[in-house]
Amino acid sequence: MTPSMVEDVRIEQLWIPDSLDGPDSADFLAAVEVGRKVRMQTWGSDDLAYTPLEKLLEFADPYERQVILVARVEGNIVGTVDIALPLADNLDLAEFTLDILPEFQRQGVGRQLLEAAEQFARAEGRSMILIDTNHPGVSLSSSADDQLVPGSGLGFVPMGSREVEFARKTGYTLQHIEQFSSCLLPLDTKLVAELSDEAEQANAGRYRLHHWTDRCPDIWLEGVAALENQAGGDTEPSTRTDEQMVFDGAMIRKAEDATIAQGRRTVVTAVEHIATGTLVGLTTISVLSQRQDVVFQDDTVVMQEHRGNKLGLLIKVANMVRLTEQFPDARVIYTWNAPENRYLLKVNQQLGFNTAGVTGIWQKDLPDLGPSSS
Repeated sequence: MTPSMVEDVRIEQLWIPDSLDGPDSADFLAAVEVGRKVRMQTWGSDDLAYTPLEKLLEFADPYERQVILVARVEGNIVGTVDIALPLADNLDLAEFTLDILPEFQRQGVGRQLLEAAEQFARAEGRSMILIDTNHPGVSLSSSADDQLVPGSGLGFVPMGSREVEFARKTGYTLQHIEQFSSCLLPLDTKLVAELSDEAEQANAGRYRLHHWTDRCPDIWLEGVAALENQAGGDTEPSTRTDEQMVFDGAMIRKAEDATIAQGRRTVVTAVEHIATGTLVGLTTISVLSQRQDVVFQDDTVVMQEHRGNKLGLLIKVANMVRLTEQFPDARVIYTWNAPENRYLLKVNQQLGFNTAGVTGIWQKDLPDLGPSSS
């Protein structure tokens, strides 16, 4: 039976409270709870859901302005759309995260929220919109007839998914896929020894590891900036623009300050090419302020000219070991990888990562309405 359309939906911008303790925080807490329930529906756990404080701290990000629109039915918040507006690069871009309570899906609430978000983005001068759809592994079919393949030709999302149907009907085009994987922690000590030995034999003593948490030592600051710029250059063409941010040491420090202000911890392992004294690889893991049992693999990058020496394996093994030493409560690590990054996918498989699902990245270019006549 198809649910009937909800007729009386009120869309409004969410007030962001200064803290979670006051009476004005009730709507914010309700909005965050919508996101948690949707992730429970999708993944069967709330590992990927924000805690209220974690979400509140995100609004202090100096590189991104965040706005939340909510949908109310009979006064209750039943849907949200998070709007992220980059402030340093990609100034034509807005990224949406749309969440509708399961009991209000397929009733027109999502479409009204999305239309309101697009109007908001256009008023902010943004013309390109990205949204994502999330699909657990059990929903992925081996039949080509049930697969929607992106323009890149790599990966797919399930054709029959409610989210896929919604994205297509609202004018979005599937750009690329990210494979979503998880690995239980801590790593087996025997596996660590075997993989470390494999990586060491491949690099033949030509490289040296360095570790830090939260703040990069001054001596490596510009080297880290160069690696971050390499990571930006490796971005999928469909999501890369001519405005890609160029990092320097000062920007790395500013990003570190923002991360620390949000209460997050960053565990880093870098690799130095001994002969030249330069950093040629880097991997980072993020630990949330409120949930140290769930952690996230961030960038892993190796300079082009040093690939083929199993440096990605070397630094990832070492960093996951350090993570467990510093944060013993961490029980699972999550990561997203483009399907064309076969080397890192192989490394993740060696480490014990299992595919949990896929995320589809969708794009829509808003039409130019021309100058206002008002």
